[in-house]
Amino acid sequence: MTEGRPAGFWIRALAALIDFVVFGLVQFSVGLIGGRGWGADVESTPTFRPMVVLFTCVFTAVYTTLLLALGGQTIGKMLTGVRVVVADEPPSIGAALLRYIGYYASLGTLTLGYMMAGLRQDKRALHDLIAGTRVEHVSRAHAEAPLAPPPTAPADASSSAAGSV
Repeated sequence: MTEGRPAGFWIRALAALIDFVVFGLVQFSVGLIGGRGWGADVESTPTFRPMVVLFTCVFTAVYTTLLLALGGQTIGKMLTGVRVVVADEPPSIGAALLRYIGYYASLGTLTLGYMMAGLRQDKRALHDLIAGTRVEHVSRAHAEAPLAPPPTAPADASSSAAGSV
C-alpha cells in the first residue's frame, strides 16, 4: 500500500465549493422545470420548500456516494486533482455513504470536523475518520494510467492454415 500526498484543507474546500456550484445548478434547473410544469406560483405552495430540501438531500447523497464509490472523485475533486481512497482504492458504497453522513457530523461540530483537515498531520477530517477514508492528491501515474489495456486481436486461424498448404 502506497499512500499519496494528503490533500490539505484549502484544496478540499475548493473542491467542495465546486461541488456546491454543481448542486446549485442542478437545484436551479429542477426549479425551472418545476416552474414550467406546475406554474410560476409553485414557490408559494406550502410543500415547495420541504420538497426542495428533500430533493437537495437525496441528490447530494446520491451524487457524492456514487461518484466516490465509482472512482473516488466528485466533479469538484476531479477538477482540483484530489481523490478519496481507502487503502489506495475508491471507497465502497457503504464507506462513501458513511462519509457523506459524516459530513453532517463535521458540520454539527461548528465546522471543527472540517477544520481538522488543516490541523492534523495526516490531513483527515472528522468524516474521513468516521468512514476510514483519506483524501490525497492524484499522482501523475494514476491520472495518466489507461483504464483498461487495449484489446489484442486474436490470431486468424484461416491465414495460418492457408500458408501451410
